[in-house]
Amino acid sequence: MTQNVSPPRDSTSKVPPSGEQSAWRAVLFRADVRTLSLLGVLAVLILIGGLTKPDQFLDTRNLQLVLTQASVIGVVTVGMTFVIISGGIDLSVGAIVALASVWATTVATQEYGFAGILFTAVLVGLGCGLVNGVLIAYGGMVPFIATLAMLASARGLALQITDGRTQIVTVDSVLDLGERDAYVLGVPPLVLVFAAVTVVGWLVLNRTTFGRRSVAVGGNAEAARLAGIDVRRQRLYLYLLSGLCCGIAAFLLIVLAGSGQNTNGNLYELDAIAAAIIGGTLLTGGRGTIVGSVLGVLIFTTITNLFALNNLQTDVQQIAKGAIIVAAVLVQRRTANTT
Repeated sequence: MTQNVSPPRDSTSKVPPSGEQSAWRAVLFRADVRTLSLLGVLAVLILIGGLTKPDQFLDTRNLQLVLTQASVIGVVTVGMTFVIISGGIDLSVGAIVALASVWATTVATQEYGFAGILFTAVLVGLGCGLVNGVLIAYGGMVPFIATLAMLASARGLALQITDGRTQIVTVDSVLDLGERDAYVLGVPPLVLVFAAVTVVGWLVLNRTTFGRRSVAVGGNAEAARLAGIDVRRQRLYLYLLSGLCCGIAAFLLIVLAGSGQNTNGNLYELDAIAAAIIGGTLLTGGRGTIVGSVLGVLIFTTITNLFALNNLQTDVQQIAKGAIIVAAVLVQRRTANTT
């Protein structure tokens, strides 16, 4: 009597090689350590605020203000993270926010109400992103030069539109979003938009082909091209995404300030790049996380709030931010050399 013996299972068909497993575990471990480190820094800042200015810093209104201020630059940072992951850079985000905010608050635009302001802000952001993308992807321009030119042009156009004046928003439906009556369970609408953009950004980066292609282009553009990825088109899409985020941020800033000014978005490029870097995004491309970038935004916004509550000068804030950026880059280089 014969006994049927099933053939042994091919363990390699479902289980990756041990070397690949070890590599992935190392990547996940570094990501977890980085995230926990950022959470620790944020917790320390909150503790400092609670000890130095407990009545002011821990007040609900102040915490809502911190989150609201983080929302504007946070949306810009999500788009910046994608660009840096792909090996690019965008120095024009602050100027695009300024241009979108003043174009969306002209008298002619405000005649179309809420929808007109939102549509114009997003359209201007996309238009600027398109110009950046075409110049870089199909014009062969270096991202630094192309976006620097956009920075100067957008700032100049914003100044020309406003003639140096502040454009006051008169559309009640837009202004109402900044009122406490519009809060959802104590959460400002701007924070909800920021949260939605963050979730969508995380899903796109980690769960879609677009995200994987962005990482591949940043890691090795030539290898990505040989693998069948249209590198130029991917870069165009990434700068369009950055422009879209700038347009959304411009609308949030309009709601927050109730006006449009050519000085809006000043140094946003510094804040966005810095938040992405301390969040673990490599300046050389190929690696980055949306969660880390968001935590970076919250850390910088909390630092700014602490400095303001303790009556410290703006120049000291900028020095502190610069020191944090240098420290983050040094940590990145040390990590890269040890892996």
